Amino acid sequence: MIFSNLNLDDKTPLYMQIRDYLEDMISKGLIADKSKLPSTRELSEILNVSRNSVISTYEELKSQGLLYSLPGKGTFVNSSNLAPITPWMFDWTSIENDYMAGANEMDIVKSEVPWTSDTISFKSISPDGELFDVEELKKAFLNRISLEGHKLLNYGYAQGYKPLIDYLLQYMRDKGVDTEGKDILITNGFTEAFDLILSSFTEKGDIVICENPTHNTSIKMMKLHGLEILGADVCRGEMDFDMLKEIIESNKKIKFAYITPSYHNPTGMVMSPENRYRYYNIMKKYGIPIIEDGFNEELLYSSTHIFPIASLDNKNNGVLYIGSFSKILFPGLRIGWILADKGVVSRLESVKRCKNIHTSSLDQAILYEYLNQDSFGKYVKKIRKVYGEKFNCAYKAVEKYIPNEYILGDGGLHLFIKLPEIDARELLEECHKQNVIFMPGDLFFIDNAGYDTLRLGFSRLETEDIEKGIKIIGECANRLLLHGL
Repeated sequence: MIFSNLNLDDKTPLYMQIRDYLEDMISKGLIADKSKLPSTRELSEILNVSRNSVISTYEELKSQGLLYSLPGKGTFVNSSNLAPITPWMFDWTSIENDYMAGANEMDIVKSEVPWTSDTISFKSISPDGELFDVEELKKAFLNRISLEGHKLLNYGYAQGYKPLIDYLLQYMRDKGVDTEGKDILITNGFTEAFDLILSSFTEKGDIVICENPTHNTSIKMMKLHGLEILGADVCRGEMDFDMLKEIIESNKKIKFAYITPSYHNPTGMVMSPENRYRYYNIMKKYGIPIIEDGFNEELLYSSTHIFPIASLDNKNNGVLYIGSFSKILFPGLRIGWILADKGVVSRLESVKRCKNIHTSSLDQAILYEYLNQDSFGKYVKKIRKVYGEKFNCAYKAVEKYIPNEYILGDGGLHLFIKLPEIDARELLEECHKQNVIFMPGDLFFIDNAGYDTLRLGFSRLETEDIEKGIKIIGECANRLLLHGL
């Protein structure tokens, strides 16, 4: 109540005390511009004063331009006539910490070439929203809200929505993962899952070993946590295992190994079963726990699904698996999960509770309802066909138009290209002039390498634009080659 601090006395006329109080409140901005004040009758009752005192107050403030009346509507504040308040422009960058400074410096959304509506963009590897089963999702929402109603709109559980957890445990078992002694924590997508793990198990200066190149977001997050990142080269889509072992034997205190074995970002490669065994056994031998990024595992076009590394862990607990449907299904729901030892999940649950209490119960419930119907299986079949056609179109167009040393990609939503002594950023500059953009490969390397590589995401483009855009990239690349010669 705006008049709760008004203490009236007998020394000064009442209307003057009320006037001065209102004027002070308005000048300090404690009563917002255009706010409606109580009627003269209401205010006289609130303050237990005569109505004439209030009328005199309002009339004087109207004469000063601080109040105005609208017939039939009431009396309102007009603070626009006040003298400007002394400006106070604080330099927030002067107190920002290393985390904020680093996040802004590495924010590629701000620093890289932006997308515009007239641009053929190969930057994104997010799913094509036109393929979403919106009608089935509506049904899922209505079914679940009718069953549980207000429960889904209240606070939920930090670990997650139980039916979805049970569904995902079975989903992981279907992938060949032994879930005995393990549990699931629902997260706001991959990003929160990875951050929870890093926040819980690493200290500044710890060493993490990963593929080089690797997921740009993961690089940023590891750097923001102050970790030292060591990379084993992924050459022509195959990990350099000799380099991997050499790094491990030269650094005895590696905290984690981070790997994306399926549809690796940015190369798009799928690690062979033999190399998954090899990688797992190396980490097991040296006692280095694994963070497995289960990226896009549903989008294998050419053969059957390959088991995740987590399936090799069986009764052990050396692998933390991060899953998400974000690259194929409703990324706006922001739902991912961590599969890990029950004790680990319990402790991560407490960390999550400190950070954001829980992931949206409504979103989890809707996703569960959708997944639990036949809709998801039909959707996956549909997108495999559509994205498979786009993949083949893109691959053939790159072979035809873009000079390259090699092309990588086993499926998924992107291709990775090694150029013949062409700076990808110079190529991007030339392509941008013709309204075509892509992701320069250096963003995915931890050691400033990859200047001559690029990633092409094709998921949100029609085949005509894929062909047209890749042809333009090829023409620009050939001009740069001629200029270089």
